[in-house]
Amino acid sequence: MNALTQLWLPVLVAAALVFVASSLIHMVFKWHNSDYRKLADEDAVQAALRKASPTPGLYTVPHCADMKAMQEEAMLKKLHEGPVAFITVFRNGPPRMGESLLQWFALNLAIAAIAALLTVHLLGASAPPPYAAHLAGVLAFLAYGGGGVQAGIWMGKPWGSVAKDLLDALIYGVVTAAAFLWLWPGG
Repeated sequence: MNALTQLWLPVLVAAALVFVASSLIHMVFKWHNSDYRKLADEDAVQAALRKASPTPGLYTVPHCADMKAMQEEAMLKKLHEGPVAFITVFRNGPPRMGESLLQWFALNLAIAAIAALLTVHLLGASAPPPYAAHLAGVLAFLAYGGGGVQAGIWMGKPWGSVAKDLLDALIYGVVTAAAFLWLWPGG
């Protein structure tokens, strides 16, 4: 049997276990709740945004189209006066949790599948399960944690929040490694 077809079970179990771990982190432990703060005059800010009628997307305030414009006196004044912000605008209405959860599970499947593919390619399907689990777990950690660090560097995400993202990624990596240790076909 092809080694990749033998990996569907560890991939599926890893994705499901990460989904459960994520649910516990966000619904039971809730350590990310403190990452989000309320603006002092939220209603006025929301009204100003509503008046501008932005479509869903990413925005910067003040907006600067290129590095040359960043050196202009008017832009420098805006930057120094602040606030400087990256804003994500969603579509109006309550969050569509079902859609987001489905996308999250699909991402979990993709990460587990890529970890499986790279692990079998680098180590072979007959690799000892602890080696396979270790590599799959490290790959999962990198996949889940890399975006948080990037957001800290380029988007101003607070480093405390990034640290929590990395803790999440570590948990997801360990859970992925456990699934691969348990179900690796070479074991």
